[in-house]
Amino acid sequence: MNFLPAFLRLEQQPCLVVGGGEVAARKAHLLQRAGARVTVVAPDLCPSLQRLHDGVDATTTIDWRQGGFEAADLAAVVLVVAATNDPDVNRAVSEQARQQRIPVNVVDQPALCSFIFPSIVDRSPVMVAISTGGASPVLARLLRARLETLIPTGYGRLADLLAGFRERARQRFSGGRERRHFWERILQGPASEMVFAGRDAEAQQLIEAALATNPGQTGESDAESGGEVYLVGAGPGDPDLLTFRALRLMQIADVVLYDRLVATAILDLVRRDAERIYVGKKRDFHSVRQEEISQMLVQLAKEGKRVVRLKGGDPFIFGRGGEEIELLARNDIPFQVVPGITAASGCASYAGIPLTHRDHAQSVVFVTGHQKDGKVNLNWSSLVQPQQTLVIYMGLQGADIICHELISHGLAESTPVALVTQGSTPQQQVIIASLASLPEKLRTTEVHAPTLIIVGDVVKLHDTLAWFKTGEE
Repeated sequence: MNFLPAFLRLEQQPCLVVGGGEVAARKAHLLQRAGARVTVVAPDLCPSLQRLHDGVDATTTIDWRQGGFEAADLAAVVLVVAATNDPDVNRAVSEQARQQRIPVNVVDQPALCSFIFPSIVDRSPVMVAISTGGASPVLARLLRARLETLIPTGYGRLADLLAGFRERARQRFSGGRERRHFWERILQGPASEMVFAGRDAEAQQLIEAALATNPGQTGESDAESGGEVYLVGAGPGDPDLLTFRALRLMQIADVVLYDRLVATAILDLVRRDAERIYVGKKRDFHSVRQEEISQMLVQLAKEGKRVVRLKGGDPFIFGRGGEEIELLARNDIPFQVVPGITAASGCASYAGIPLTHRDHAQSVVFVTGHQKDGKVNLNWSSLVQPQQTLVIYMGLQGADIICHELISHGLAESTPVALVTQGSTPQQQVIIASLASLPEKLRTTEVHAPTLIIVGDVVKLHDTLAWFKTGEE
């Protein structure tokens, strides 16, 4: 171990930064965030340091001594950073600081450092530091980026909340083992999830209830064991489009209910030992009716399980999420809704089609093209407005009807149309046509669901703006 990991308390402590460039500014800002009193020594200040000195970018200012480094600058400081572009100055700062046993960091020169700055995941008061000992700062940053996706921002609030119960827990559970088990149940239970969802007051009530249980009880209290349902938007197909919260909840789920719109690559990210229940739906065939799915969510939660209802796109955009949470609310089942990138946004972006554009469309409308009794019942007159983009979900089977009705209600036959299949995945296909030609094109082209139809002048931008190159007709 080349460096001993340590966390320094620098609040109101004098620290010195030698150098006036952008690198020095980043170090000065970091020290400021830790509460240090920062002095910069440099002939001139870069714009970032000047703003810090003027108090523009922070509530506290830095001091500035204009000129070059002198040994006297080290008087009374507890930490030094050398960040100049002059190797001789950097070496002199390092030598002088070491002689006085002052921790010193010389940027990008590990051999001259007595300490180094790690990459930091900041969830204050929770802090995670990653270091490669100066061998590869880029690798440390990449590792930090990976950890950022796994550690919710709410961990800081959770730590603050738990701090208020530490003394009470110590008094309540005299044994270290009992106390440890208590905190493990809290941290792995619904109280933590409530904090992450912004429901701190409810989380506090759960912890209060847990502390009020019989100290000799080894199992979980009723307050801790109740299940919860998470309606999670899985996005259009690319697993990289999942939100941090979606991924975290998928990793703690006991049971996952999913349908055919959830890509295999996304399902692979679910906790491996979670039970998976397929509740897929196809046109004219439902393996599980919606009423049964909603009731299943209630029953599984009442069994004390953490249930993820994984939906393609967004749960509240043609995902029937509203119906599911209505039943959960009536049964007093706690739930969370995690938005996902809806298919309209994801598929259009990957196809290079902006849904709004100053020169082509000032509004966008989402509708479902689902057929009932062989008809597509929509307010057609509202869908043929000028300067408007129309996005049609589940419109593949009714494409003939949709194109005919739009034309008969006033849209030009030449209006451009894009049909996107399996959007945002490696199998994405974009079929470009007009309202008049799309039906015939679909009869001669093999198309795989899920699909999305985009109608409007913005489709003309596909050729120049598409960046995700896949199959195209």
